Amino acid sequence: MSVRTQRRDDGVAILTLDDPERRNAMTESMGDALRDAAAGLQDDPGLRAVVLTGTPPAFSAGGDLAMLEDLARRTRDEGYDATDFMREFYARFLSVRDLPVPVIAAINGHAVGAGLCVALACDLRIVADEAKVGLNFARLGLHPGMGGSWLLTRVLGPQRAAEWLYTGRLVSGREAASAGMALESLPADEVLPRAIALAEEVAAASPLTVRQLKQTLTTTEGADLATALQREAECQAVSYGSDDLLEGLAAGRERRPPDFTGR
Repeated sequence: MSVRTQRRDDGVAILTLDDPERRNAMTESMGDALRDAAAGLQDDPGLRAVVLTGTPPAFSAGGDLAMLEDLARRTRDEGYDATDFMREFYARFLSVRDLPVPVIAAINGHAVGAGLCVALACDLRIVADEAKVGLNFARLGLHPGMGGSWLLTRVLGPQRAAEWLYTGRLVSGREAASAGMALESLPADEVLPRAIALAEEVAAASPLTVRQLKQTLTTTEGADLATALQREAECQAVSYGSDDLLEGLAAGRERRPPDFTGR
């Protein structure tokens, strides 16, 4: 198994890309394992946050070169059209976007090409200071895939994303965080503990509200204000009938931490 799952009692799950000999390269088998791990968490009612990381020394060094070379050979020699294969390949890794709770990427080492795309598919990111990150597709002669052109533009804005994409250059984690790609950069050995601490903060909030918010932030992106207001009103109408709101209000009156159940 190339993805390890640790499900903690506090509602936090840790998914670890675990193929260190290949620096957690994005292979079909790795994609299958990540998709299956995400599917195993999908219907977990007690799940509150997920951390995605990689076994050192890398988060993920990107696409498997042997796979890319084989696709290039088949296309040139056999006239193979890789479109459908690539769409299925992307879907394996982008399954993390379908999780109903926030996913935090603990980028504890290099995240390059498709490896960075997976981190960009997460909701939040913490990155190692000296990690090398970037979408180096243009330097390989390969158009970006796995949502890279769309995800990076969402995170960095159009001009900065275009510069990264056109040049294919790699930057340090420190520079990436400064540009807004991650919340913060830290020494490599502090990245996973910080991501877990952030996941614990998310897990301490109302799980009902956090799950609503995950869907709100996904579905209203790019929408007009009227659409966002309608979504908020509908979600608040649900909140008014929840045990979580009663607990949150009681905790506020009593000046104690709330103990939310997600109901």
